[in-house]
Amino acid sequence: MDIVYIRDLRVDALIGIYDWERSVRQVVRIDVEMGWDNRKPAASDSIVDTLNYKEAAQRIKQRVQETEYQLVETLAEHLVEMLIREMHVPWVKLRLGKPYAVKDSSEVGVCIERYQSDFKTG
Repeated sequence: MDIVYIRDLRVDALIGIYDWERSVRQVVRIDVEMGWDNRKPAASDSIVDTLNYKEAAQRIKQRVQETEYQLVETLAEHLVEMLIREMHVPWVKLRLGKPYAVKDSSEVGVCIERYQSDFKTG
């Protein structure tokens, strides 16, 4: 499977478990890889056949800005589910980091990988 990716998308988020985190927005950094068959867009040379990474980035940013989760795990899971359900992406790997969340580190976070089959409803 081919991969369409976005690297180092920075978004202001209200996220965290501590009182001070609930009153100030912090930058989160997001890397996302999305499985996509690029043969059709390569043959047609048309944006309508692609997985539009600009649209994916806009949806991610909007969702992050609208939410107020406590855990990066929760935010990451909901972002991946949104991409799979709304943009019909068959596979997503997402890394979400909070810079400087732990003393003496540049960033901490999570990396998750999900498939469409993980979100099927009966």
